[in-house]
Amino acid sequence: MDISPREAEVLELVGEHLSNAEIAARLFISVRTAESHVSALLRKLDVPDRRALAGRAAAGRRAVGASRPVPVLPAPLTSFVGRAGERAELAGVIGKHRQVTAVGPGGVGKTRLALAVAADAAGAFADGVWFVDLVPVTDPGMVADAVAAALGLGEQPGRGMTESVAAALADRHALLVLDNCEQVRDGVALFLERLLAACPRVAVLATSRARLMVPFERVYAVPPLSLSGGEPDAVALFKERATAIGWPLDPPLHEHIRSICERLDGMALSIELAAARYPTLGLDGLTAALSHPLRTLAGGPRADDRHRSVRAAVDWSHTLLEPADRELLRRVSVFVAPFTAAAAAEVAGADQGVVADGLARLAEQSLLVVRASAGATEYRALETIRQYGVERLAEAGELDGVRARHLRWCLATAAGLAAATGTDWRPRFDAAADDLRSALAWAADRPDHRADAHDLARRLAELAFTRNLVGESQQRYEQAAALAGEPAGAAAMLRHAAAVAGCRMHGDDMYRLHRAAADAARRSGDTARAAADLATAATTVFRFSGTFVRAPSPDETRALIAEARGHAGDDPAARAAVALAEAASVADAFGADQDPHDDAVARTLARAEDAVELAHRTGVPSAESAALDALCAVQSWVGDAFAAASTARRRVTLLSSAQTTPAVTHELVQALGEAAQTGIGVGDLPDARRWARRLADHPSLAEVGHRATSWQLVADALAGEAEGVLTGAVRFLDAWRRSGSPVWPELEPAVTAVAMVHGLRGDRDARHEWDTILERFGSSPNRVHGYGAVFDAMLLLHDGQAPRALERLAPEPGDVWRWVTWIWLHWYVALRAEATVLAGSPDARDRLADARELTAGNPVAGAIVERAEALLDGDTERSLATVDAFDAAGCRYQSARTMLLAGGDHAVRGTAALNALGLAPGTVR
Repeated sequence: MDISPREAEVLELVGEHLSNAEIAARLFISVRTAESHVSALLRKLDVPDRRALAGRAAAGRRAVGASRPVPVLPAPLTSFVGRAGERAELAGVIGKHRQVTAVGPGGVGKTRLALAVAADAAGAFADGVWFVDLVPVTDPGMVADAVAAALGLGEQPGRGMTESVAAALADRHALLVLDNCEQVRDGVALFLERLLAACPRVAVLATSRARLMVPFERVYAVPPLSLSGGEPDAVALFKERATAIGWPLDPPLHEHIRSICERLDGMALSIELAAARYPTLGLDGLTAALSHPLRTLAGGPRADDRHRSVRAAVDWSHTLLEPADRELLRRVSVFVAPFTAAAAAEVAGADQGVVADGLARLAEQSLLVVRASAGATEYRALETIRQYGVERLAEAGELDGVRARHLRWCLATAAGLAAATGTDWRPRFDAAADDLRSALAWAADRPDHRADAHDLARRLAELAFTRNLVGESQQRYEQAAALAGEPAGAAAMLRHAAAVAGCRMHGDDMYRLHRAAADAARRSGDTARAAADLATAATTVFRFSGTFVRAPSPDETRALIAEARGHAGDDPAARAAVALAEAASVADAFGADQDPHDDAVARTLARAEDAVELAHRTGVPSAESAALDALCAVQSWVGDAFAAASTARRRVTLLSSAQTTPAVTHELVQALGEAAQTGIGVGDLPDARRWARRLADHPSLAEVGHRATSWQLVADALAGEAEGVLTGAVRFLDAWRRSGSPVWPELEPAVTAVAMVHGLRGDRDARHEWDTILERFGSSPNRVHGYGAVFDAMLLLHDGQAPRALERLAPEPGDVWRWVTWIWLHWYVALRAEATVLAGSPDARDRLADARELTAGNPVAGAIVERAEALLDGDTERSLATVDAFDAAGCRYQSARTMLLAGGDHAVRGTAALNALGLAPGTVR
């Protein structure tokens, strides 16, 4: 059985004798997921226990070299026969050209040759060889998704799937094998053009029945198996396959076999099918059958040179079947992915017992591949045979009827997946997804199936979102909107699509889709709902301006709000949406010189509170969350950090109990980050770290570790949890680089925090690396006066450089409040007070009094100020009393620093505590 890329990673770590918990930590997955992968490996590799599994991993490393990744290629079920010359030629072409297409008719053996050559070339590619099966892909736009799935990648925010894959492979030295490109040739060509331009060390070996027709392509024509020489490859293949099923052939039969192979044009698939029939027909029977059945189809709508030889072999095999088996073969040909007997019976419209018996006969005749698993026996038709069966369906006049039954099966399967739970949900969806997509592609073009197509598009959108295929989810919601039978239904789908676009951080799409939803609502006669959609579009511009490529102008946005206000009437949802848009627009207009206590700010605060109340009355959690976000922002602006923190917590609580939808997910991800930030701001480090961990573990952020872990890094750094910072930094940096190293402002605090922790550890090289990364972000006001000043001061004080720390914090809090109020004001003020005392400043007493007033209620900042005043008074006992306060507040770093500042035996304990945190003791004064 095939081992997935993730299972290969788990196997490697089992070979290193890591526990399931350690594997989970290394791969950033849950322990339960690690356990399920180990169980799957035990079953697939047929080994009795974990020790044997570790032995298999070690053997794999010895076989390929410990410094090289194991090629991620399907394990061949039969031996590779002959083709020594072609193998060497194709390997030579790959060594000279970055994109090679192995071209030939169906059944000639392109895939097997490509796999053999790729396995031979694995040692030349430091980052491995990866196989991508494009057989199930029917949509040219899904090529990048198939590649990402094979590589274990996901879509990155702000990027399409093609760009996400290119970013992940930008610095990799790897070979991709793209198999069966012909049905999505245009999509492959476009994908490869972008991939190869962005990834200079990636090479691609494609197999296709036709050239990709791109200028950078090097074509290698795969010939039929040789028919001349001592024992031609064609004859060797026939004999090997016949022997494998228990019917060895004597040497005197060599010429007879050669003649059969010549009749089969040296086509590998035809020869294998003939060898499979040898035990029942014998060579004489095969020869007789060749006189009539094995010929090209004539008069068929798709009878062309690409298919003639393979069709001849399949047609010949087909004529040997009983009529009932012929019927079954063509009816199951609509399945794109492996299927069970129960599914086949439903689509074929026959009794399951009869169908199961027929499937067994088809598998015996090599027309179906059978795969037994713990769940159920599955069958799969090779692509050439599947295409042949679909053509036979059309000839029999059964295509629409069978497709309709397949569509109904897909709808039922999608509904079952939507209601399913458990750890096996993801593989169940993956197994069914290609059939759902195929059925949707067929139904979408047929007016009599429009309603079913709409339902399936909606279901697939929901399932894709749960599967974190957010790009496809948005696409399917938009498709469902286009297929909706009435405008109100279209509007609902467009709103979902807009929410998914928000999860992708695509502000332009959010705006476009909310505008489209408004148009659809207006066509349905629902002017109030249209007003809400217009207001929401405007709010999107203010709330998520950083996610836009080209944001609408202020005039356009204000005009939207005015239009929405004019049509809102007394509708609660519309009034709530307009109130939120108005509050967001005014808050967005605040300037650096805005007085937080003037009437405009007070009016905006009142508007935000009204928006919350109106949204609460609608009973829509996502709408109420958006209003709470606006309220939190205004509360922060006026300097009420505790109110902002309370609002952020209220927002998380609201969303945590709401039904999961794209809109709720989008809001929750943002709310968790906001709760972590505001928790940091008021010194609630335990809760801040808890919210940050929830954010880091959120499944929708699995592929964007830099965005997921950013606030966890900040909270852990302030607490002095160096181990958590170092672990999280690895995930952050890897994901950041795979995403193309974006310089988003919201990532700056995390980078600064990691640099500071390396400074606390005394690791100059690591700190320099992160400082270099930080330089790419430029110099924002928040970095100068906010988090940058706080982290710089912490490190300077740790190193005993109080005068420099005081200089770094020289600006008065009242002069820089606009940049530090959001999170950093209390930290800024407390550290400034400590620096003032340790630097011996004459105005220390006055600054301590001001700091005490400003930090009241903040357990960490308040304890820092209390400790500073005790140090000024020389009151060691009072200073040591803050140890308990810091411990209770979850700030072990400041607790250890207190003991260090106390001196004597206390300093010894403080040094030990810092060492336990993974930090260097630094210098006290």
